[in-house]
Amino acid sequence: MAFPRGSGILLHPTSLPGRYGVGSLGPEAFRFVDFLVAAGQRYWQVLPLGPTGHGDSPYAAFSAFAGNPLLISLETLVEDGWLDESALSKAPSFPQDRVDYEAVIPWKKEVLQEAYLTFKEKATEAHHQEMAEFCAHASHWLEDYALFMALKDAHGGEPWEKWEPNSKHRVPQAIAHYRKALADGVGYYRFVQYVFFRQFSAVKRYANAKGILLVGDMPIFVAGDSADAWANRDLFLFDRSGRPLAVAGVPPDYFSATGQLWGNPLYRWDVMQRTGFSWWIARMQLALVMYDIVRIDHF
Repeated sequence: MAFPRGSGILLHPTSLPGRYGVGSLGPEAFRFVDFLVAAGQRYWQVLPLGPTGHGDSPYAAFSAFAGNPLLISLETLVEDGWLDESALSKAPSFPQDRVDYEAVIPWKKEVLQEAYLTFKEKATEAHHQEMAEFCAHASHWLEDYALFMALKDAHGGEPWEKWEPNSKHRVPQAIAHYRKALADGVGYYRFVQYVFFRQFSAVKRYANAKGILLVGDMPIFVAGDSADAWANRDLFLFDRSGRPLAVAGVPPDYFSATGQLWGNPLYRWDVMQRTGFSWWIARMQLALVMYDIVRIDHF
């Protein structure tokens, strides 16, 4: 595939300016697209957009497929009628020059949970149907991710290797039990992903219509504490207790005299080959829907 010569800007959406503590896929994202057009740019490189885990790094996400709920535009939820504007008027005073994740994460989650309740009660039949279609299409990753996050909440945010044995080892009877017992939490995480991809698609359509191409990053490794590792343990080098047998990193180089230990579990490529690399194919297929150009990072 030929890429015409052009220039662009690397900007993670969390860095967009906004009133609610962190940049989002709302009005500020559309304004940034307009800025790129006015500046004669061609590309917007967005970096990974997954739900961040330890250290709030986009390279340590709870899922290789899911979107980051922090990027959801609350203003857009108000426009959709799924959030009362009074929720925004109660927003704390966040820093203007940086993201205070410790303050933003619990506040935004509380507001998104409020939107979920409103959606269940007031959304149109067409929107309920749209969400059902999204969930069905994304079920190959969404169901494990939503249950993983609901279980993580139930375990006080602990990594899955510290969960009680039945949920940690995905004992079928326990998984069936938790899908029922944690149904509301699972439903919330499904809703959040529906909203994220709905808003992201709107930004991408707008950018493409203006001649702007999105460049997405796909980190080659995933976090050990992720739905991917928990639900597909056989694809990774783990021992029986769920601890990695080996982890990713880089040897000493120009940037680090002692090297870097990233801690990501390594893949069992022999097992992946036996499955026809289906996990990787599904991951790449989603990336090629989300982005116009995909960069596999740290390859």
